[in-house]
Amino acid sequence: MYRSFAEIEARNVSPVFHEWASAVAADPQVLALIEALPPTKRQPNLVFAAARFLGAPAGPYPVFRCWLLEHWARTDRVIRERSTQTNEAGRCAVLLPVLSRLEGPLALIEAGASAGLCLYPDRYSYRYGAGGRIVALDPAGGPSPVRLACRIDEGSVPDSIPDVVWRSGVDLNPVDVRRPAELRWLEALVWPEHDERRRRLHAAANLVAAAPPRLVRGDLVETVMELVQGAPPGARVVVFHSAVLVYLEPERRARFVDVMRSLPEVTWISNEGERVLPRITELVKVPVNGRTILSVNGVPAALVGPHGQSYEAL
Repeated sequence: MYRSFAEIEARNVSPVFHEWASAVAADPQVLALIEALPPTKRQPNLVFAAARFLGAPAGPYPVFRCWLLEHWARTDRVIRERSTQTNEAGRCAVLLPVLSRLEGPLALIEAGASAGLCLYPDRYSYRYGAGGRIVALDPAGGPSPVRLACRIDEGSVPDSIPDVVWRSGVDLNPVDVRRPAELRWLEALVWPEHDERRRRLHAAANLVAAAPPRLVRGDLVETVMELVQGAPPGARVVVFHSAVLVYLEPERRARFVDVMRSLPEVTWISNEGERVLPRITELVKVPVNGRTILSVNGVPAALVGPHGQSYEAL
């Protein structure tokens, strides 16, 4: 797991996490501590975020290792209490090419919503780089304090921002960005070198805090149907999720897919890693190269940057 994270996810994206994950994979003492955690709590993102939440230095592995061994009891508690809830508003930039082509108005439902920052694609500004030009899209009210940049192929550039009339989400532990400790946890989940993502997180959190979404505490498999049924009449219902199903056991993933396929009137947008939904992945005939697969109603539509930084139509 740690070798894979280092080479597929962190290489050329986060030198600190690449070094940490590579070293952990060869460190029997640290691995023994991690292996004592429940299987769903062993992933690098969660372990590293918990340590950074408590003040671990983002430096060379030997320094991090000394800190981790000294503070493992506290880190262990945070790992068990928390979950990976990376709430990257930048992912709206790869949702928009699909959302902008749907006939609205839209009712958005996010499965695994965290703080719901991705429920506001209509409130952000976008700058798409396509074929050597920059295409700017801003909300009707003018430029947003949250500006999302994305490389995209020319044929996929959206030409409008959707009309969102209703938004809701479900999460096992919804995050309230109005609470400083909760916002600090989201910040700990941002990778060390990603200063722009941290600035974007705070700008999006300020925007969302002014008009919080309706977030329901619950299991996404059991709750998503309830949210669909609660959407306003006349709105096109869109259920989406990004890097969420990876944290479900395979049988729960399959159950979620079954629920979505049972709702033909709902548009289902999935943005997950290539190992998460094999039936979708087998339809992709080009190398994924560490990107995630964005699919619409079970059909791959694009390969996208994990944090919304790129979009390549399939």
